[in-house]
Amino acid sequence: MKYGLQFRDVFAAWESILDGVWITLLLSAVAMVGGLVIGIACAAARVYGPTWLRRIVGTYVEVIRNTPLLVQLFLIFFGLPSFGIRLDGLTAAIIALVVNLGAYTTEIVRAGLEAVPKAQVEAGHSLGLSGLQVFRYVVMFPALKAMFPALASQFVLLMLATSVVSQISVEDLFHVASIVQSRTFRDFEVYTVIGVLYLGLAFAFRGLFAGLYYWAFVRR
Repeated sequence: MKYGLQFRDVFAAWESILDGVWITLLLSAVAMVGGLVIGIACAAARVYGPTWLRRIVGTYVEVIRNTPLLVQLFLIFFGLPSFGIRLDGLTAAIIALVVNLGAYTTEIVRAGLEAVPKAQVEAGHSLGLSGLQVFRYVVMFPALKAMFPALASQFVLLMLATSVVSQISVEDLFHVASIVQSRTFRDFEVYTVIGVLYLGLAFAFRGLFAGLYYWAFVRR
């Protein structure tokens, strides 16, 4: 049986595909910012906070990291309505991605904070800096430099993981691909194009993060 490749029908849906790319980028950007904020706050609480707070954060991290993102997404989108909380697909997707990324980012940031020598922190206190000032001016920069490669990799993985939101009909790149496939029946062509687009996005993100690393840490 011969199969002839025909990409014409796939490329004819380029506007829908670009809309899917935009939603994927939007989800990724919001999740990266939100996840980083949660990660920094939770890591600081886990390293410097009281015991009870460390345990709460530790439980959050372990629960999220040891359950599938898809299950978390379904709990938010399908489970919360049982308690009277109804969210649209895009909002539920953003919350799930932020919460998920926050747990992974917490451990990455925690490792970076703990990598800063204690003598350096003590030197900051000896200069009369407050705890917040020490964290901001003494700890964060070297910690961020140490954790940046791991953060960048996690962010790229998060971008690729956004494809699961198609399961709740969020019109991301993968969801659009499914619609185009159902209309054209060109399975191989559709998912080849989508795979190339995801690959391009991954390389673009890696290039962006490499540029940020050079600008923030190497050039100085």
